[in-house]
Amino acid sequence: MTLGLARPEVRRGGTALGRWAGSGGISRTPGRDPACLPWGGASGALGLGSRLRGAQVLESRDRGDMAAPRDAEIWKDVQVEVAKKYIGYHMEKYGFQVPNVTFIHGYIEKLGEAGIKNESYDIIISNCVINLVPDKQEVLKEVYRVLKHGGELYFSDVYASLELPEEIRTHKVLWGECLGGALYWKDLAILAQKIGFCPPRLVTASLITVQNKEVERVIGNCRFVSATFRLFKLLKTEPAKRCQVIYNGGITGHKKELIFDANFTFKEGEIVEVDEETAAILKNSRFAQDFLITPIGEKLPTCGGCSALESKDVITDPFKLAEESDNMKSRCPPDVASGCCGTKKSC
Repeated sequence: MTLGLARPEVRRGGTALGRWAGSGGISRTPGRDPACLPWGGASGALGLGSRLRGAQVLESRDRGDMAAPRDAEIWKDVQVEVAKKYIGYHMEKYGFQVPNVTFIHGYIEKLGEAGIKNESYDIIISNCVINLVPDKQEVLKEVYRVLKHGGELYFSDVYASLELPEEIRTHKVLWGECLGGALYWKDLAILAQKIGFCPPRLVTASLITVQNKEVERVIGNCRFVSATFRLFKLLKTEPAKRCQVIYNGGITGHKKELIFDANFTFKEGEIVEVDEETAAILKNSRFAQDFLITPIGEKLPTCGGCSALESKDVITDPFKLAEESDNMKSRCPPDVASGCCGTKKSC
């Protein structure tokens, strides 16, 4: 893993990129904000299990996320040096003979300058960093360049309900709270398609509430949501077809059920009808070995059930998903919160 790329300037501590191999009046829901994954939490949320063995993973981190003594005065790339000091400690704690993590200092939109080569990573993880970079298209272009075919960007960030006016984008408090740099959520799909990614797949979303009168005046009718998306990079092949898929249950930690995103949950042995895009991703990514994939109409082994796509209302709007999640939580008794209201983990 490479945890490093820390920006040296004014961007709320900058960016720390990590790569690893194989193993102010604004409130968000504590512990459940998808734009604030815990350190190392993205790999847990991905549910990668044994699929991480041999995989190259790049994680982008804001410098403020990187651990350091509380009384230390850490600036610029010093945090990267502090992080390096703890590699030996973690090697000993987890039984590694050689380190499986390196730290790099650089810019997330200039990965080449940090020495990151074309098609060198299977997974890239970003945690509330892209909103701090003005040129988001350049970030996604660099991510696309360094991802292998079949790889993905799994990232959490803040999105706006509309194009942000200058007053919001230049407001110091809103910038510091990761709202001033938020991308209009519909623009994500436009940028992804322009660069070559598959359409964004929404995983989780949570509304951000503003309880400061002055800030409320500045943002007006604009709303914000923290959301997790995944973007896959696939080879350009013949158009995919709708398929029937059966999850084999082979992923560690997700043997009985695999929550792929907000729209698809695959249960072991159950037939699920998927759209063309989902079929292409399952066929051409690290998930291929975990699914039996056949064209619609072809006879499949008798399974526990069948879930047809026609009965689904596919959600792409993070605000809609966040509102539905809030409504569901409000209907759940406190004692069953870990069930229907619990935090989902996706692979």
